Amino acid sequence: MATVNNNEIILQARQEISSSNAYQRLAMLFDDGAFTEVSTFTKSSDTYAEAVAGYGVVNGCPVYAFAQNSEFAFGAMSTAQGAKLKKLYDMAVKTGCPVVGLYDSNGGRLTQGVDMLEAYGTILNSISNLSGVVPQISVILGNCSGTAALNAANADFIVMSKQGRLTLDTGASDSDIDSLKSDGLVDIFTENEKQAIESTRKLISYLPSNNLSLSPIADTSEAEADNSTTDPIALTVDAGSFMELKSGSSSAVKLGLARIHGTVVAVVETNGKKLDCKACKNTADFVSFADAFAIPVVTFANSSGFTCLTSASKLAAVYAQATTVKVTVVTGEAYGSFYVALAGTGANADITFAWTDSSIAPLPPITGAEILWTDKMSVPVSQQKAVVEQFQAEMCSAFAAAEKGYVEDVINPEETRAKVYAALDMLAGKRVSQLPKKHSTI
Repeated sequence: MATVNNNEIILQARQEISSSNAYQRLAMLFDDGAFTEVSTFTKSSDTYAEAVAGYGVVNGCPVYAFAQNSEFAFGAMSTAQGAKLKKLYDMAVKTGCPVVGLYDSNGGRLTQGVDMLEAYGTILNSISNLSGVVPQISVILGNCSGTAALNAANADFIVMSKQGRLTLDTGASDSDIDSLKSDGLVDIFTENEKQAIESTRKLISYLPSNNLSLSPIADTSEAEADNSTTDPIALTVDAGSFMELKSGSSSAVKLGLARIHGTVVAVVETNGKKLDCKACKNTADFVSFADAFAIPVVTFANSSGFTCLTSASKLAAVYAQATTVKVTVVTGEAYGSFYVALAGTGANADITFAWTDSSIAPLPPITGAEILWTDKMSVPVSQQKAVVEQFQAEMCSAFAAAEKGYVEDVINPEETRAKVYAALDMLAGKRVSQLPKKHSTI
């Protein structure tokens, strides 16, 4: 009876694994397609473990990553896959490096019963333990449903290709893309998996390796827009550096990562509309992430208020508790609770600027005029608009807020980039001592 050479078996297995779709996806993620595998030949029943895992560098940053392998038992979660991924997460804990998960699985190995559920639970626990310690990114390239979706959704960022499926409903035939966009659960949608992986590589280039390190510094460039525009983001950040997240989730706020003279910042821009529940929740999550990894938050504030008390209170709490550098520029309206929550002392902003034509007041001008200028408002309706405009100019001026020390400086729009960068530079060494407690309950 002929004996099969063990080396030939290993070489054949290596070729089988390296030619799989999962392996090729990881090669696309890592620089030069090079990475070191973890537990390469781990077996799961009669085949190799249903995921490829390894580590390498992405845009020069050390990263751990795994890709579920739908070509081996449809990528089904098993005890072997769970152990393999657990080892990857344990290594990330020891070295403080980001973790990227490429999801493509038809579920779990049901024949393993509770053992399979334990594998899911082990990974969920690892994801939870690493939250706020290293950045975590889930990339949905195929099926990700049921408990797997729960695991993926607990990452800091979710990137999803058009071919991906993300849902708790294991019986659903497809994801509700409109709902995912509206909810803001998915940060980046792409047309295909190549774009998804490219977006992930770009996202990693903005992130620090862990909560004790700084974000990568890039070469500086001029602002995207010239001084003729009043787009605060384009006026302020480096040209081409703004990476929008959660696009389409709310028309009231724009969120994203960008650079100002090479320094990474988290950008929050409100555009004059009232902030609804989704806008508040998504902004709170984004600012919370930035705070956990000491990424400065630059807020362009322009809104007359909120439409949802529950979400607004959580957003206010996140801003108040965040100890990262916070620079706010009032670019339009900042009234009442909105000013307190995002721009004023309640938000613990380190520096607050205001554009010359911005408006800051306890109440919107029309309400303030009706209460404080009752006599002047007792004119024909056709003349009331002029009275409100006069009230806004005299009683809601940014200069009035600056006179009382609530605004550090009143600036022209074209000064924004220089002023914000100077503030970021000055506050780079910010340190804050907090009251001893386990965590906030708001």
